[in-house]
Amino acid sequence: MKLATFRSGGREKIGLVHSDNSRLFDLAAAADREGKSNPAFASMLSLIDAGSSALDQARQLFDKSGKDETLSENVAAAEILAPIPEPRQMRDGMSFPLHILQAPRGQLKLAARAKNDMAELARIDAEPLGELPEVYRKQPIYYITNRFSVRGTNTTVKWPRYSKVMDYELEFGIVTKNKGANIPASKARDHIFGYTIFNDFSARDAQRIEMEGRLGPAKGKSFDGGNVMGPWIVTPDEIGDPYKLRMEARVNGKMRSQGVTEGMLFSFEEIIAHVTRDETLMPGEFIGSGTVGNGCGLELGWYLEHGDTIELEVEKIGILKNKVERQDA
Repeated sequence: MKLATFRSGGREKIGLVHSDNSRLFDLAAAADREGKSNPAFASMLSLIDAGSSALDQARQLFDKSGKDETLSENVAAAEILAPIPEPRQMRDGMSFPLHILQAPRGQLKLAARAKNDMAELARIDAEPLGELPEVYRKQPIYYITNRFSVRGTNTTVKWPRYSKVMDYELEFGIVTKNKGANIPASKARDHIFGYTIFNDFSARDAQRIEMEGRLGPAKGKSFDGGNVMGPWIVTPDEIGDPYKLRMEARVNGKMRSQGVTEGMLFSFEEIIAHVTRDETLMPGEFIGSGTVGNGCGLELGWYLEHGDTIELEVEKIGILKNKVERQDA
């Protein structure tokens, strides 16, 4: 199933997305019509909390009334929100080796450009990438970001006033289910509710400065509307193998980079096992994969400009589309 959160008639709703991605089936309205109202259909978090029985009822409602146009809305006309507008937690990883190697080089080149030091820029370009730091193979690396700054597809991301270098990041991620701690990797799949796309918009100049503090990104990531996910959540049964999906980033309709979800240093199952060591995982958390290799301007030396439209596409999930605008423009 594909599950979306959308706004209609001033109300936030959840719905099933038709297989051709053209229409949204209103689950609460369908249940009400059957006389089987279910509080699980009040929000995506409610649905996740309700467990498999609520998903079974959603399937049954769709099988019976999915063709009833009075219970559906056009995707193109709907205001689609982030699938979980306020996740219970947000963690984002560093899982793809090429990005891990190229991102620091990108930051060094950004600093050289800021100083207009062409000699330093040439020196950085001439150096080999080097070896992956051993810590990335020892354990999953992630940071926690602002769960209140989440937005969905078709939104305009306002460029933070303190930044001159805006970037996108091509990622996918999971939404969790079933509260638990000390979860072994072999059981972690039972805690994956579904998959979605993540664009971790980044103020690279702010990030470059704060990372010198050796703690983690803050203002480089956590600005209003900068954590974009969607367009919906796709359940594991529809995804199949999540580590073989094609990925692509486009800016203003032109392809910037392509990748595959294959090659993560640690799978989501292994990340869950690490996160939950003496720490409780809550249903409705988001965990991002980190950026796929060449999946951002920092690696390519090609940043965003005012008015750019960014599309991130992941096979079997869909397209996450956003625009960036300077607030002072």
